[in-house]
Amino acid sequence: MAGTDPRESVHKRPHTMGRVPNVTRADAQAALRNPLAFIAARWTPDPRTVRRAALAALVMSVVIVVTGGAVRLTGSGLGCPTWPKCTDDSLTTTSEMGLHGVIEFGNRLLTYVLCAAVGWAIIAARSQKPYRRSLTLLGWAQFWVVMGNAILGGIVVLVGLNPYTVAAHFLLSSALIAVATVMWQRTREGDAEPRPLVGKAVQQLVWFLVAASVLLIAVGTVVTGAGPHAGDSSEVPRMPLDWETVSKLHAVLAWIVVTLTFALWFVLKAVDAPASPLDRTRELFLILLAQGAIGYVQYFTDLPEVLVGLHMFGSCVMWIWVLRVLLSLRERPEEMAPGAAAAPVAQEPATSASIAAPR
Repeated sequence: MAGTDPRESVHKRPHTMGRVPNVTRADAQAALRNPLAFIAARWTPDPRTVRRAALAALVMSVVIVVTGGAVRLTGSGLGCPTWPKCTDDSLTTTSEMGLHGVIEFGNRLLTYVLCAAVGWAIIAARSQKPYRRSLTLLGWAQFWVVMGNAILGGIVVLVGLNPYTVAAHFLLSSALIAVATVMWQRTREGDAEPRPLVGKAVQQLVWFLVAASVLLIAVGTVVTGAGPHAGDSSEVPRMPLDWETVSKLHAVLAWIVVTLTFALWFVLKAVDAPASPLDRTRELFLILLAQGAIGYVQYFTDLPEVLVGLHMFGSCVMWIWVLRVLLSLRERPEEMAPGAAAAPVAQEPATSASIAAPR
């Protein structure tokens, strides 16, 4: 433009980078008092980020079970003979302890990775807008279960791999998987009141399935406690039970779970249930068939370590899908803001009394 000094126009160019805010002493004190609130006030994660954080915590809760099984199956349960240190004189494994020490100490280190994943899930849930208290509480529940199981894992070492404490250690890990699964599911839902998709009879059948699955997992820990894989190369006491008898009881419970799952799928098809519970039930049935095949093969091949490890992984996947079937029986839409008018919902005539809500 005529009459304009080009140097002046250069000086008047807008800044392309925003100013980095100074962190005041008050900010630092607020961060120390409540770091989660401090982060939440400055960061709003995308809903997909919250879902990924919850999924990461769930994946790590399964990984820690599998690596714990590797410790037992390689006879490394006492690779670090004490706790919380690896030896009386060293926090970490030493070269004299060999491969067993590396495996056991590596599994202990993975606990920190699990804590980081759970911590990320807590921070993401706490920072989400609007704030969802129930989601944050599920994250904290995982944290305390992890802390409790870490202490129980130390007790397992201090009592020389007592089979009852080993069984409790696995059951608490299953509880962690349950909480992580619920949190992952809740990140994909709203906070409105749950609306059932099936009737009371179907819900009761699923609760029977959940109870049978819990019993199946519990008896599985007894099979392990009475079996040959004690977790260490030295003499470790076993549960004073006949392994063959307990294994057969475990197989009977497995068939009960399979039968309940097939019956549930048949009922859902008969009442024309929504796609979600049908899909989850079909997936669970296929998982159970694969898990049963692994179980029978390992039984008739004298429990090779690789198949036992796969069976432990399959147990975790089965438990997650049992819970997914349970959670698929209802839907939770986004919570309506106060004063907002709800959109009219066209009601479908139910094809059976077992359908309790529109799809």
